[in-house]
Parts: sequence; structure tokens; C-alpha cells
Amino acid sequence: MTRYFFVVLVMGLLGIAIVVKAAIIMFAERQYWQDVADRFVKENVTVKPNRGNILSSDGKLMASSLPEYRIYMDFKAGGVTKDTMLVNHMNEICEGLHKIFPDKSAAEFKSHLQKGRKKGSRNYLIYPRRISYIQYKEAKRLPVFNLNKYKGGFHEQVYNQRKKPFGSLAARTLGDLYADTAQGAKNGIELSFDTLLKGRDGITHRQKVMNKYLNIVDIAPVDGCDIISTLDVGMQDICEKALVDKLKEINATVGVAVLMEVQTGEVKAIVNMMKANDGNYYEMRNNAISDMMEPGSTFKTASIMVALEDGKITPETEVDTGNGIMMMYGSKMRDHNWHRGGYGKINVTRILEVSSNVGVSYLIDKHYKDNPQKYVDGLKRMSIDQPLHLQISGEGKPNIKGPKERYFAKTTLPWMSIGYETQVPPLNILTFYNAIANNGVMIRPKFVKAAVKDGEVIEEYPTEVINPKICSDRTLTQIRDILEKVVSQGLAKPAGSKQFSVAGKTGTAQVSQGTAGYKNGRVNYLVSFCGYFPADAPKYSCIVSIQKPGLPASGGLMAGSVFGKIAERVYAKNLRFDIRSAIDSTSNVIPPVKAGEMNEAFQVLNSLKVPVQKQFTSKKGQEAWGHTQAAPNAVVLQGKDGANPDLVPSVIGMGAKDAVYLLESKGLKVRLNGIGKVRNQSIPGGNRVVKGQTIQLTMHN
Repeated sequence: MTRYFFVVLVMGLLGIAIVVKAAIIMFAERQYWQDVADRFVKENVTVKPNRGNILSSDGKLMASSLPEYRIYMDFKAGGVTKDTMLVNHMNEICEGLHKIFPDKSAAEFKSHLQKGRKKGSRNYLIYPRRISYIQYKEAKRLPVFNLNKYKGGFHEQVYNQRKKPFGSLAARTLGDLYADTAQGAKNGIELSFDTLLKGRDGITHRQKVMNKYLNIVDIAPVDGCDIISTLDVGMQDICEKALVDKLKEINATVGVAVLMEVQTGEVKAIVNMMKANDGNYYEMRNNAISDMMEPGSTFKTASIMVALEDGKITPETEVDTGNGIMMMYGSKMRDHNWHRGGYGKINVTRILEVSSNVGVSYLIDKHYKDNPQKYVDGLKRMSIDQPLHLQISGEGKPNIKGPKERYFAKTTLPWMSIGYETQVPPLNILTFYNAIANNGVMIRPKFVKAAVKDGEVIEEYPTEVINPKICSDRTLTQIRDILEKVVSQGLAKPAGSKQFSVAGKTGTAQVSQGTAGYKNGRVNYLVSFCGYFPADAPKYSCIVSIQKPGLPASGGLMAGSVFGKIAERVYAKNLRFDIRSAIDSTSNVIPPVKAGEMNEAFQVLNSLKVPVQKQFTSKKGQEAWGHTQAAPNAVVLQGKDGANPDLVPSVIGMGAKDAVYLLESKGLKVRLNGIGKVRNQSIPGGNRVVKGQTIQLTMHN
């Protein structure tokens, strides 16, 4: 009996030992054995391809996938040999980490690493945030960290992060990816062209070859295509700045600006700004294509074109608008100046110039009240009711009522004629005006020109025609002449320019509060301007649409002035002058020259044959920083000798490029405010450099 008891006891203890060891392996040593397994056995491992880039029309990078890293240390890797090396080089490693990550001191890094070493952690996070590829490569050069991960223990986790080099510019149109990139894209070009951008996964497995374990590629990953967008970074920046400045000025809630090339339909810039709770403006949704709102007076152009095309009116047809108030089936139709006595008797051209509600609604009601379907058919003939089928998702479909539909009352036709009781997204309105500028040919707006792979065009997206002719040449000539006068003689003068002619139409509409109507509480307004320039040979069409609370509200003064700034800046951007016509052969022109790198300034001035007095010493392969003075007969280039590398340099008078380069080479972070030359720097020259510190530069022309 004793013998059997002893055997049972031994077997029981052995069983308990096995269970305990299994528990230790499953929980305490789980990560270790998982790492061991990963070293030797990997079957059918998915290899993710590089996602394609999104480029601007002029080849600038607008969205790209860049690697980011989290760095870890396995303190058990490499055994005693590695541990001895780590202890011996601890101070050197921590000093190196501090230089790469200045926000943590060497002492903090040392305390942190010693804590992980004491724990014997196999996956110890060295730095709390994700780091860039450059920072990762610098860390990899440090002692011990430069060994392979099985000997040194330094290893990383890679994240494929989507970056937009130009920040918020066209952010909503470019689109976003989910935080977990495996879930794909959320919206914009990223979503619509996801199939081309994401590429194709590859497959590898791990195999022992000649006593070494190698990753064998079964199916190579195929990187995604690059997408060439129609957007122009310079024009996008022009539109965004002009719009946001006005939104801040008038305390608007939403602002939209879209710039389109007339003949191709290429969207060169698209801005969608909404006011956030913090009072700043951000791109939150693609309002330009999705906002279903009553367009207001920009719709009057379509109404007048229907009547012109049907031969009901001519530009000289007169209407007595009286004192600015006219009864329409028991409701008052008012002009904006009714309290000043109205416009009296005016012709069709003048009706659009002053945007007379009474004039337009009277004409449409008079000629179409007995057959409103004919008016609606006229609008449809111009394809203003058609969805655009854009390359990106989220577009709204125009809603234009017909007389057989529900709620089409006697008042519907006159109010519909001035842009109420209809819903048309801003981009659809722009497409209509673009057709007027494009000799009547309506083309589909496009955001993407081509998909490119390894320098070769994989797929091209040509210009598509929606309607080859929205109206007759006679109507087209008449309406283009009227729209030009709206800007030169009417309410849209702020949209005009002294350098070139502009054509277009203003719009000011109350925003419906849904079932509450227009007058429940504070009234909100939609002010807009849509047109094209130069009017005599249209190159670009543009719409500016702004939503704001309360009065004052003026399509011309608010949206029109934004359009005017955009038009002049875009026009100036494309100017090309013959430099020979600017040369005065009787004298040398001494230009103002910014401070900066003197060798480069000397080379440029010599190439332009500008007289130079060189007062700096240049050594081959060395930079020479300095400042300039304009003498009567030459540009004087003066160097700054003996610059101390440990001191903050003075960059007063430099341009942004030189100033940022020089300061960042010292390890400083630079923030710019304004444009032109540096007029002030927050850390004066001569102070000791603290790497990682931020210096603010104030620029001014």
C-alpha cells in the first residue's frame, strides 16, 4: 500500500509540475517563445505594398505614405555579452538618444533604460512616441543598437503613415485613410481610387537555407499607382487664403471656393471650410459637391437664358419693377432695394445687373404660368438638373421641381425662377457657368488626370462632355454680354479687375430652416458669386459661396470680393512678360537683394550681369552667410566672419528658404508668420543654441 501511495504521490507531483511549467510557458514566457517561433517558422506571411502617392498637376507631392516607427529593446537578447556592452556604453547611448530626441534628457533616458534592464523586458518601449525614418536611422547608429536584433535587442515596429506635405490644402478632396490602414480609405480621391493606390499584397515564408533562415518571396508585392490630380498647389493656396480671410472678417460659418479650367473641366482648386467650436476654420466635409441648398440669384441666369432661348424676351425687353414690391399670388416679391423705392422700369440686362427679383420672377411668370413644364424643360435642356457623376463620392443630386410634383403651387414658378424652391450644389452651378464660358459646351468637372506606374501612364482620364450645346449661339452671345455688364456696371463690381474683364452673377439668398421656414429666429444667408475670367477669352471659371448668420449679407461685396482676389492672383501667376522690354539700356538696375548665402547670391547676380562688390571671403565647399547693401552702382555683399556654431545666427533680412535652412542646421525648429523678408526673430542672434527649441520668424515685404 505504501509503495502504491508513493507512486501516486510522485505521479501527482509530476503532473502538478507539468501544469505549472505549461502555465509559465503560456503566460510568463509567452512572448519569448513567440519570438523564437517567429525567427524560425513563418508561413504565408502577407507583405503589404507601398501605397501610391497623390500628386498635384505640376508634380508636387500632396499625399504620400511615409514610415513611422516605435523603437523597443529586448534586454534578454545577446545574453551576457550584450548586457556587458550595454552597461559599458550606457552613457554614450543616452547622450545619443538625447540629441535625437531633445525633449528627454540623457539622465531620463538612462533611468528609463536601467528600469527596463532591471525588469529584463523583451519588448521595452524606448521612446513614447512614433518617430520618423531619419530619427530611426540615427538611433540605429548608436552602440549596441547597431547590432542585429537577436544580438543587440534593438528592434522596431513599423507604421505606414499617410502624410500630406501641404497640410490642410484640399485635405477633404484628397481624402483620408482609417487609422488602421488595413481598413483602407474613408473618402475623397483616396477612396475613389483606392484600388489603384493600394497595390497588391505579396506573400513570403521563412525557410532554412545553408544553416541560415531566409525570407523567401512567394509572390512579390505590387506597389500602388501614383495618382496625378488636377489640383494646382499654388492656386489652391491662393483660393484658401482669400476665402478664409473673408470668413474670419464676416464671422461666416461655411465657405466654399472652387476654381476650374474652362476648356478641360480640371478642378485646379477646391476649398471647403467650416467654422469649428474653437473659432477656427477646417475642412470637415466636401461642401462644394454635397451641399443641397437653394442657390439664390446665381440661378437667375438660367431662368433668363430659358426665356431668351424660347424667344420670349430679348436683352432690351423692359419690365416695370415699380417700387420694388410686387404681389405674386398673395405673397410679396421684393427687390433688395424696395425700402429705397425700387428700380422702376428697367430692361432685362439691367434686371440681371441689379439682380432684380421682381424683374426675373415677373418675366418667367408672365411667359410660363400657363405652361410651367416648358420652363422646367428649358432648364433640363441646359442639363442644370443632371448629376455630375464625379470622380469622388458624396455629390448631391440637383432637385428641380416639375409642375406634376407634389407642392408645386402657383407661387412656385416665380420663386423658383430666382433660385428658391430648388436645390443645386455649388459645383453644379459652377459647371453651368463654365459651359457659358466654354461656348456652350458643358463638361464634367474632374479631379484626377491620370494614374501612373513607374513613370508610365496606366490609365488616363480624358475630358468628358455632358452636353455639347446648352443653348444657341445667339442666346450665348446675349447672356455673356449681360454677365460681363453685371460685373462692370452692376452689383458685382467687387469681383472685377482693372487688368482684365470678368463676367458672372451675384447671389444672396436666405437659408431655409427646414420646416421652420426662413424667419424662425435669426435669419441665415447664403452669399455667392459665380463667373469666369478673362471674360473675352475665358481661361478659368470660379464659384465662391459663403454661409453667414444675420445681416449684412451681400453676394457682391462678400463673395464677389473673394472672387476678385482669386482672379487677380491666379491671373498674375500665369503672366509671362518679355524681360527685354523691361531693360533700361542707359543704366544699370541695382535690385534689392535679401541676406543669406553669399556664394549663391554672387553667382545669381553675376549671371544677371548686375554689378557686385564682393566683401566676403569664400572657401571652396564652404557656405558663406552674410547680408547685402544696395550701393548706387552695385550690390555690396558682406560676409559674417567667425560665426559660432553654438550660437543662434541672426537671420534678419533673409528670405524664408535661407533662414529656415540656416536655423534648422543648428537644430532649431522654425515657425514662419507672414511673407517676404525676416523682420524679427523670437530668439535674438547671439543666444546659445538649445537644440529642439522653437524660433518664431516674423516676415514682411
